[in-house]
Amino acid sequence: MTRAAPRESRFGQLFLRGSLSRRMLAVSALWIITLLLIGGYALERTVGRIITDGFDERLRSVITALIATVELGPEGEIRLNRSLGDQRFQEPYSGLYWQISMAGQEPLRSRSLWDRALTPSTFDASKEPVAYDSNDFEGDRLRVMERDIVLPESPIVLHVQAAQNRAELDGQLARVRATVLWSLGVLGIGLIGMAALQTGYGLWPLRRISDQISAVRSGTVKRVSSDFPSEVSPMVAELNELLDHTEAQAEAARMHAGNLAHALKTPLAIVMNEAEGQTNPLALTVRGQLAIMRRHIDHHLARARALGRRSAVNVRAEVWPALEGLRRAISRIYPDVTIDLDGDRTAIFQGERQDLEEMAGNLIENAAKYGAGRVFVTVLRTSGPERFIEIVVEDDGPGIAEKERGRIFGRGARLDTEKPGTGLGLAIVKDVAEIYGGSIRLGSSDDLGGLEAKLRLPAAF
Repeated sequence: MTRAAPRESRFGQLFLRGSLSRRMLAVSALWIITLLLIGGYALERTVGRIITDGFDERLRSVITALIATVELGPEGEIRLNRSLGDQRFQEPYSGLYWQISMAGQEPLRSRSLWDRALTPSTFDASKEPVAYDSNDFEGDRLRVMERDIVLPESPIVLHVQAAQNRAELDGQLARVRATVLWSLGVLGIGLIGMAALQTGYGLWPLRRISDQISAVRSGTVKRVSSDFPSEVSPMVAELNELLDHTEAQAEAARMHAGNLAHALKTPLAIVMNEAEGQTNPLALTVRGQLAIMRRHIDHHLARARALGRRSAVNVRAEVWPALEGLRRAISRIYPDVTIDLDGDRTAIFQGERQDLEEMAGNLIENAAKYGAGRVFVTVLRTSGPERFIEIVVEDDGPGIAEKERGRIFGRGARLDTEKPGTGLGLAIVKDVAEIYGGSIRLGSSDDLGGLEAKLRLPAAF
């Protein structure tokens, strides 16, 4: 049994399908932040090490001064032959201390230690001074440097210590961290802003291509402009060739369907003429079936024309003049029916006028045929990112039950068989409207009480 492929994570789906500019900016931001964090950490550690080394160097100087001045007295006691120059060694708890320890004696301490003492450690006298942090004094964290020495001509080992409160060192390190943090933060924001600017500028040709394609679809231009950078020019050329190929295929299919339909009409007309004037059952059946066949041919011919015209650009039709013409024509067929027009007189359909007349004519003729004498046609224009026009046709007839409204769009479906017709009108309206990206919806008229047919078609920009 084959295992199903694992489903992508939600994050993966969003990353793969999301905005290209956001993906590029996210990768750039991630890379910038990573490098800044690594660089900031290295910079902070380097500068902190330099500051700490400078702090330790001052303690090392104290150790050197103590070694230069320490000596043993006549009774073997530890003493300094001169005092150290820094006044802080004389002030109790000043934060700067020294201490010299020897086995078997009290350590010699700076006055600043007062009643406290540094904890001595044992180190090899041959090694360099060692620095470390100490918490021996409560509330007074120290940086301690110490080493063992042996005085000349004496076997006695002295342990020399110098210590200083870390407050000054910690303050300097904190200022370094804060400076590095806000400096790299500003730098990161600037770099991310530059990445966003670069991404927007770099992807601008793609947005232009999108606008050009929208213009082609709306009919304002015929093809995408070739004025693009060399990186996207091949794609634009392929796109224009695809448009040419699609239009050629649609035109060929339309012509083929039209030629086939016209080729069938001639023999149908001959058979119809032969059956005319005869009253036998066979002639009646032939005439009825021929009428149905003719309507089917008209239906598919209308679809073929609509498909061909839909692929053409710059095709527009003013809605109001087309409806005015339909009202005059249908009023002559149904002189007892009143047809009123209202609504937007400036609406323009993005398509062929003949297709508009065929769709609206079917709806108005049905309303006149099945209504009780009143037909009301309203033209509306919708708002929003996608512009549409709506042609609402209402009548005062019996209407159509809600459960029957879906079935009425089927080819040959008729709810009233007493009146002439083949039941293909609404099917043609639905097919042609969907070819143009529109729709047809049936409902109940609030004003006239009969059927309401709402035809939704794309509007020209």
